Amino acid sequence: MAKVKTNAMRILDTQKVPYEILTYDSKDGKIDGVAVAGKIGRDPAQVYKTLVVVGSSKELYVFVIPVEAELDMKKAAREAGEKNVEMLPVKDIQKFTGYIRGGCSPVGMKKNYPTFLDESAQELETIIVSAGKIGFQVELAPDQLISTVAGKYAELVKA
Repeated sequence: MAKVKTNAMRILDTQKVPYEILTYDSKDGKIDGVAVAGKIGRDPAQVYKTLVVVGSSKELYVFVIPVEAELDMKKAAREAGEKNVEMLPVKDIQKFTGYIRGGCSPVGMKKNYPTFLDESAQELETIIVSAGKIGFQVELAPDQLISTVAGKYAELVKA
């Protein structure tokens, strides 16, 4: 694959955050997190997906959770200080984040939305998130991700 620098990678470079680029073949259309974990040969528990939700106030929030987990909307709303939250419609993802579904990175969105990383990441040395383009992932320390996006750890997934 050609050398690609995504917006997310450029931001990590600018902030001098160490990361590793992992690539996978997306031609088969399997771009869900569990499939990606298999393609890059990593435990799905280390691979995180980026979800964008909209609160009852119409504000957007970013939640980064393990690919095999399901976002608990009640916990997400509580963390965001909202009455409730719902997933941002897929048709709106690019308009608000600059990314497309399957290539949405928590780093480098159009705006700095409040970002929450599932607390399970604290137990890992590194986690893997989208690099902002289908076929590309970045591996970095969870604390580095938190500091880069000014995020915070939270309990986010369904038990």
